[in-house]
Amino acid sequence: MTAVLSPPVSDTGRASGRIARMLALPEVRWAAAALVLFAAALPLELLEAPAWLWGPLYALTYVAGGWEPALEGLRALREKRLDVDLLMVAAALGAAGIGQVLDGALLIVIFATSGALEAVATARTADSVRGLLDLTPHRASRVAADGSEETVPAADLRPGDMIVVRPGERVGGDGHVVEGAGEVDQASITGEPLPKAKQAGDDVFAGTVNGTGVLRVAVERDPGDSVIARIVAMVEEAARTKAGTQLFIEKVEQRYSVGMVAATLTLFAVPLLWGAALEPTLLRAMTFMIVASPCALVLATMPPMLAAIANSGRHGVLIKSARALERLARCDRVALDKTGTLTEGAPRLADVRPLPGSGLRDDDLLAVAVAAEHASEHPLASAVVDAARARGLALPPAADFTSAPGLGVAATVDGRRVEAGSPARLLGDDPDAAEAAAEAERLEERGRTAVLVVVDGAPAGVLGIADRLRPEAAAAVARLGALTGAPPILLTGDNPRAAEHTAAEAGITDVRAGLLPEDKVAAVRAAEENGHRVLMVGDGVNDAPALAAATSGTAMGGAGSDLALESADTVVVRDDLGAVPAAVLLARRARTLVVQNLVIASVFIAGLVAWDLFGTLPLPLAVAGHEGSTVLVALNGLRLLSGRAWRRAARA
Repeated sequence: MTAVLSPPVSDTGRASGRIARMLALPEVRWAAAALVLFAAALPLELLEAPAWLWGPLYALTYVAGGWEPALEGLRALREKRLDVDLLMVAAALGAAGIGQVLDGALLIVIFATSGALEAVATARTADSVRGLLDLTPHRASRVAADGSEETVPAADLRPGDMIVVRPGERVGGDGHVVEGAGEVDQASITGEPLPKAKQAGDDVFAGTVNGTGVLRVAVERDPGDSVIARIVAMVEEAARTKAGTQLFIEKVEQRYSVGMVAATLTLFAVPLLWGAALEPTLLRAMTFMIVASPCALVLATMPPMLAAIANSGRHGVLIKSARALERLARCDRVALDKTGTLTEGAPRLADVRPLPGSGLRDDDLLAVAVAAEHASEHPLASAVVDAARARGLALPPAADFTSAPGLGVAATVDGRRVEAGSPARLLGDDPDAAEAAAEAERLEERGRTAVLVVVDGAPAGVLGIADRLRPEAAAAVARLGALTGAPPILLTGDNPRAAEHTAAEAGITDVRAGLLPEDKVAAVRAAEENGHRVLMVGDGVNDAPALAAATSGTAMGGAGSDLALESADTVVVRDDLGAVPAAVLLARRARTLVVQNLVIASVFIAGLVAWDLFGTLPLPLAVAGHEGSTVLVALNGLRLLSGRAWRRAARA
């Protein structure tokens, strides 16, 4: 699908679009109708026009602004739940019943306006999630079996399909580039501000924009399993879950509401028994019921939680639920896996060491080694082959290839017998191989996996294979340590020397090596028994038990196993370890905003209740204070929706 350039959108156009989106919400339309009717009735009453002119307008104000909350309240009452919306409508009708028609109408208008503002704020979160789906193209150019192109719905793409992505088009599905080169804008998935150069072998994501060059992409995932679809699904799932704080508030809400109604009836009945006048007593009781309603308390928790989850999802960190976010925010110790988490998880050739007397240079040694290794499927052999290709080496012909598990490979190369494999197995107890053994030992001390190359029975050189540390690993480890106030732990099944070397590069001092999956679980539980809440970061099947056992588990999503992704609370889609501390900090800021909101709501309620009980609180001011606090806590939480909130977390 070729992108169509639209003319620049003016500020007026953007404002018109925002107004149209707001008016699409029924709460906004009914609130606007109530406000217009109230604005028409008020001057007529103040100018002492006949009651038959302004009375019907006030009545319509009550209907427009109050019918929906009244209906919802009655439905809740039928389910034996007391809804605070119904109490607001009852207070307005009570005011009208004692002749305070203007005050009751004002209550309805402010209450309806507050509900409309809450609906707009909540819709912003939903829009930010739905906007992700709009990034996925509706159609894609698929290569047919005969080589021709056909335009098909992107939803019909399946793993194994080949698609063509031209400049300006969005990638139709997750996959990897087979042919071509270009620069792809991945900001929608990874948050990277600049386009990413792509060539054969590189991964691309559905919804990202190809800027230059024509790419042929092999689709690897169904549309429903694409990265962007998973982001949307997980954020929507998170919206259906509730944090522990929210659940506690909802449990308390019903008891609080019943107690509030009982207190209101007492505040009304007791003064009457002592001879107080009906009208001021009823007005004070209704004012109390309004200001004591827990609307702001109920809204204190979920807006900041959902805003943080949606924002993290836009930047490639999928937090599965509000409870998962709360657990992530509480973590004060981090444990990390090594391979695939701190490192890239793909072995690479790091050293080529010909032995003196072999007569071979670096490229000569690598050429004979790769000729012998070329037919092997072992990951170490792949690393040697990739390095030879990168150097553009010509491979001499090989014959009589054999492979022995745990020993290595052998082949006849240019008439010479070449073996490549474990130094310990190939050298044995040969006293003439001391130099080769010493070279292998030096490489292993640096965390390399040593591969010995033997030509016609004589050691010719040693290759060093290493799993490269992620470029962002050291900075991410330092940030995690600073955030938690405790040094991170490295938990790995690798050998101690390789683990120590990687840990030193990453800045980790607490290293646990040679661990089985159950040992990783034991290490996590031991830390938690010492009072820590552990965040486990891993990617493999062997990490899944520890991810599930930890207070919070984070899986590296790029190469992570399905079991690890299922076991974790959080998934880092783009394999950027630096996103983990940013997500932790954003989760903590969400928790801070929840606390702020609870304090704001409590202060407003306590202050207004005290004013009503010990002074004379006007009804309009009571309504403004109560509804204002409700809107304030909703908007305060939604501050975390902005891109600036993520950037601040990433930089902090």
